[in-house]
Amino acid sequence: MKRKGGVAKEDEKNEGGDGEKSFGGAKTRLDPMSVGYFRRVGERLSEGFTEEEEKVMFVENVLTEVKGQAALVALNIAGSITLEQLLRFASPDQVGELMSELGGESGSDFTAVACDRCGGHVVESALRQMPRWTESTSLMNEEEEEEAGGILGTQVLSLSRAVRENCEEFIKHAHGSHVARTLIHVLAGCTDPPRTETTRPGRAHAHTFSLLINTLNTLTSSLSWDVSKYLWVCFAGAKDWKAAPKITDFTSPRSFWFELNDLTASLIDKVNLSVTDVVASATFQTLLKVCHRKRPKLCKKLLKKILAYLTSLSSAPGVSPLLVFLKDQASSRLLEVIFQLSPKALIRDLYKNQLKDQLVTLAIHPIANFPMQRLTAASTNYKMFRKVFDELMEGVEAILAAGHMGVIVQLAESCAQSGERQEEMMQCLLNAFHCDEPGTRKTCCLPLFMSLLTYEVYYSSQTAEGDVNTVVPLTSMCYHGSRLVQALAKFKDRSLLLTSLRSLTSADLLTLGSDPSGSHVLQALITTASDKGRGKILARLKGQYVSMACSRLGSRLLEAVWHSASVSQRQTIAEELVPCEKQLRSDQFARHVWANFALTNFMRKRAEWHEIQTGQSKKKKLFSDILQ
Repeated sequence: MKRKGGVAKEDEKNEGGDGEKSFGGAKTRLDPMSVGYFRRVGERLSEGFTEEEEKVMFVENVLTEVKGQAALVALNIAGSITLEQLLRFASPDQVGELMSELGGESGSDFTAVACDRCGGHVVESALRQMPRWTESTSLMNEEEEEEAGGILGTQVLSLSRAVRENCEEFIKHAHGSHVARTLIHVLAGCTDPPRTETTRPGRAHAHTFSLLINTLNTLTSSLSWDVSKYLWVCFAGAKDWKAAPKITDFTSPRSFWFELNDLTASLIDKVNLSVTDVVASATFQTLLKVCHRKRPKLCKKLLKKILAYLTSLSSAPGVSPLLVFLKDQASSRLLEVIFQLSPKALIRDLYKNQLKDQLVTLAIHPIANFPMQRLTAASTNYKMFRKVFDELMEGVEAILAAGHMGVIVQLAESCAQSGERQEEMMQCLLNAFHCDEPGTRKTCCLPLFMSLLTYEVYYSSQTAEGDVNTVVPLTSMCYHGSRLVQALAKFKDRSLLLTSLRSLTSADLLTLGSDPSGSHVLQALITTASDKGRGKILARLKGQYVSMACSRLGSRLLEAVWHSASVSQRQTIAEELVPCEKQLRSDQFARHVWANFALTNFMRKRAEWHEIQTGQSKKKKLFSDILQ
């Protein structure tokens, strides 16, 4: 029978095989008919609602079906997925009532649900509804409401007490730790995106991730512009590994402030787990990041307590315990976060008393090199960066031999940001890639940096007379090489890079501009150059604009160059593109270039086009002057 605003239940004999759970010694599985019902509810929720009254009635009816068996539904795969969707439509009071049933009278049942692969997602989804607590219509008076946060706030506090009482079980559990991390966010007054929206590859999956990018490149090259754009937009969130998940702040009830203090105290009592268990370490990382954002004073106390514990542990005589923890998979992640968040005095003390004269040894270690990148970044704006730089420079060739280019790239980026040691950095790289002496080799530095190959390896072929063949087509480019050159392009003196760029043939420049790694390098060098320097590079690209416009990456580069170019330079580009109107307007990438450059106007209304471009150029210069 179908209820008004609900979904009919039907006898489905083949449903429910995924719902078997043991909970409180009662019924152990959701019956097949109920599993089918909740799957249909999920389908209906996906369709959305046109009227508010219909939505309210539907949610109320479904929650009536859930009542009395909330735990069974939450521990079932189909039921948990539906509950996650449903809670987004439910009122805060309805979410609180569901949480009350899941936790039981004392909240002791939260542990079983939260530490389940299905139930954990439901509890997380319920916690993420807390920003709407002000919509509560419970019978509490205004003062109690503001203090506790309504029915939902009361249940959040109950869950937090359960986490405190079973702290070790929660933070070591693969699913329970996610609930604990979401709880930390909510108590602090912010919410992070659901797990499905922030999934990204770890270090171990970097190679697989790279293969996925190459596969997408191949796939989209044969698809239409609209389909290609859609695929890359969908992939964009995972592409940027460094991008932090978007966190939303909200005003939390007063009681949450004190509860976070209590929860933090319970977690600190288990700080030993942060260096022995990878899952528990992630919880401590979240605690530090959230407190840094919302409770800076508490974050400083936590940093000092964790470091005091780590440095108090015994190690070999004269050896800092941190050197051991930096080489461990679990604790190194925690130390990365500590380096990122530590204030000036603490980071300086860490280097001086714990890490001095050990940076090169750590930088060549397969795990410890990652914390060294964070340490370098953290020291960028302090005087101690000079000491960090000088120490790492002594082992540059060893670091390169180990293949830890992240350390070198971070050094270059820090030099660019701080304005310190730029000449030394460039000279060190010239020596490392064997292109310093004789002086003629310096013009070859760009392809060597891009490929991360020494001069002898890159130009390995010889002519018939036995001389080195310096005419080698530009083919070998890599991600870290691109990152390195982009950092060097921000240096005050870019003359070597620009000279090397101008020595490339037009074909090499086209290859560079059409490569996933090379296009970003060419864009950085062109857009940061002076008008005169940009003109020299564009003169080398003359005759290649049409090919660039018809390339997925080249067209993106051409648009970036256009925005930084002067009016006369834009006119030169337009004059080369216009004769190929038919080819450009029929190409999936070039047709956007044609429209964005207003080339139809350029053909028919040259004076008007010139006036518009001049206005845009003046406006850009005005804003640039203001920003400076």
